[in-house]
Amino acid sequence: MIELRKNEHRGVANLGWLYSRHSFSFGDYYDPQHVGFGPLLVINEDQVHPGRGFGTHGHRNMEIISYVLSGELTHKDSMGNGSVIRPGDVQRMSAGTGVTHSEFNPSQTDLVHFLQIWIAPSRQGVAPSYEQLHIDSAAKRGVLRVIASSDGRDGSVRLHQDALIYASVLSHEDPIEFALHPDRRAYVHVARGAVSVNGIPLADGDALKISQENQLIFDQAKDAEILLFDLP
Repeated sequence: MIELRKNEHRGVANLGWLYSRHSFSFGDYYDPQHVGFGPLLVINEDQVHPGRGFGTHGHRNMEIISYVLSGELTHKDSMGNGSVIRPGDVQRMSAGTGVTHSEFNPSQTDLVHFLQIWIAPSRQGVAPSYEQLHIDSAAKRGVLRVIASSDGRDGSVRLHQDALIYASVLSHEDPIEFALHPDRRAYVHVARGAVSVNGIPLADGDALKISQENQLIFDQAKDAEILLFDLP
């Protein structure tokens, strides 16, 4: 079973300094048909104006992944981490028993465009932790590259959940296949460009909820960057 989620049907938040599209119910946006998908609870596509950002705020019992598409994002947290996240970087923060952090666009001229992803952990109350990984476009081209997993496979960041996140950069000459276990579900999000999945054309911001499918075929891609979530 495959359910198409079009970009234009996502929630919108426009605060002037922030323009965000919400794939799932978040903040003031609520859609009972889109309240997470398994443990995947949030995919927010955020564009933050120069010199603006999210002040210090708290999280608890959540796996938070940031994936930058363009620009830079400065991160500081109560664990003592301070970093700049750039395109190709994957940041994972496990909020666990509680953490505070801030995120700002350090540029005075350019937007930062990124995805913020929340995944519910499989157990509550873990110690807060942080990881950051860089994977350039070449390492994702024409393949599904694991960027997050429960066991840190292939150098990916670790999640406290039985979930896998793959990233891929695809073009016309790069059809790829993915075998989905019958007991698992998948979510495909198109970060940019266009691609067809099992014959369904997708463009920027489009997504698919997938269950009871054995195989996914990605083809007819045009400058596409995608994220694939393999979920329990």
